[in-house]
Amino acid sequence: MRVDLKVFDAVLFDLDGVLTQTAAVHAAAWKRLFDEYLQARSSGDDSTFVPFDIDQDYRRYVDGKLRQDGVKSFLESRGITLPYGEPQDGPDRETIHGLGNKKDRYFQAHLKEHGVKVYEDAVRFLRAVRAQGLRTAVVSASKSTAAVVQRIGLTDCFDVRIDGVESARLHLKGKPAPDGFLEAARRLGVEPARAIVVEDAVAGVQAGRNGGFGLVIGIDRTGHAEELREQGAMLVTSNMAELVP
Repeated sequence: MRVDLKVFDAVLFDLDGVLTQTAAVHAAAWKRLFDEYLQARSSGDDSTFVPFDIDQDYRRYVDGKLRQDGVKSFLESRGITLPYGEPQDGPDRETIHGLGNKKDRYFQAHLKEHGVKVYEDAVRFLRAVRAQGLRTAVVSASKSTAAVVQRIGLTDCFDVRIDGVESARLHLKGKPAPDGFLEAARRLGVEPARAIVVEDAVAGVQAGRNGGFGLVIGIDRTGHAEELREQGAMLVTSNMAELVP
């Protein structure tokens, strides 16, 4: 299952769930947000409270997407429509941006208390890629990407960073649109066909497929390998260390 790095010029990495053990933190923050919101909403109109399901709802509607896209996608799955509001909306505002910002507060509080852990297999693969002379980028929907990468000591391992902040600044569409990956490839000066995308989210592998990248590697940390394959992953592994000598 080793990858022949000699036929590629660059590797584009997702962050949460690929390099860092933060996907579960994001999922927990989303569950806390949506359960609180749905419970309050059901109390107000006497409807049945159906909690947010981390296994199904997170992967289907939220994982890998820009924050506001995740809020909108999940709420629509429950028949709820909210105004977008403004990016600076406080967590008390019942808007898409307001709920997204509230979720971010939960996520940041967890990081401050518990820190960030990396996946050692991913770091080994990243360092092997760099040793082979390939260029690298981190492409994530998270607006905390820069802080997280710095915290785990990998800032110098990336030539380019496209995150939620850059996506908002450049008005890039979120995954499954390939915009973020294509912008990273453009900045690296490489053709998509000569670049590898490494993703753990369904929306992420769809973005790699939609962008015409030469190899889309799906990282299966939670037992959904088949779904990753069906949605665009050309190779799926749970241990990135096995991809290099």
